[in-house]
Amino acid sequence: MVEVVFWEKPGCGGNARQKARLRASGHVVIERDLLAEPWTAASLSAFLDGLPVADWFNRAAPRVKSGEVVPEALGAREALALLLAEPLLIRRPLMMIGDARLVGFDEAALERRIGLTPVASPVGEGCPKGAEPHPPCPAPAV
Repeated sequence: MVEVVFWEKPGCGGNARQKARLRASGHVVIERDLLAEPWTAASLSAFLDGLPVADWFNRAAPRVKSGEVVPEALGAREALALLLAEPLLIRRPLMMIGDARLVGFDEAALERRIGLTPVASPVGEGCPKGAEPHPPCPAPAV
């Protein structure tokens, strides 16, 4: 059993499935609101350092999907400023496991790091609603 601090968008179906996967594997999940967290450049960079800038972004965010924000076209400083100003753009979940900081839900990496109970269908990342038009997830409570 491992303690996982899990920053999510409240109400996100994908994040709910990811937390359920961790709990089913015997881990303790401590939920945090990604959008309400008082992120600083230093606290967010602790998760992002070492990743390509494009991997910092939530591909399902409306501004990314629409092409208004093109992560591959941004430098690190500009991207970090954008993420701090608009946390909905941050790729999620962010997880802290001990001293490790992780971005996204990579089941193979989590299996190696903390162990996961085998399942028939992987949970993975992304919106479980797929690419079809659908109503947005509920807005987080303020």
